[in-house]
Amino acid sequence: MADKKMYGCCGKTTDRSEEERKKLIHRLNRIEGQIRGIRGMVENDAYCADILVQSAAVNAAVNAFNKELLASHIRGCVARDIREGKDEVIDELVTTLQKLMK
Repeated sequence: MADKKMYGCCGKTTDRSEEERKKLIHRLNRIEGQIRGIRGMVENDAYCADILVQSAAVNAAVNAFNKELLASHIRGCVARDIREGKDEVIDELVTTLQKLMK
C-alpha cells in the first residue's frame, strides 16, 4: 500500500474493490463527457436554456455519484472506525454532510 498516492487533507486512503472502483470511474467518465459537451455548446454559442438543461443534468449526475460514494463511506469506513472505537469519525461525517448540503 506504500505506492498509493495520498489524497485528502488527512492523508487517509480507502481500499475499494475493483468493482466499486470501476463503477465510480465509469460515473466520473460520464460526467466528464457531459462537461466536455457543455463546453462545446458554449464554444458554439448554443442557446442559454439548452446549456442550463445540460448543466442541471451534470449536477444530477454529480449528486448521484456523491450518494453512491457517501453510502459506501458510511457502510465501510465510518462503520469500521466506530467498531474500532474511533468516534471522531462521527464528527468528520457530520462535517462532510454539511459540506454536501450547501
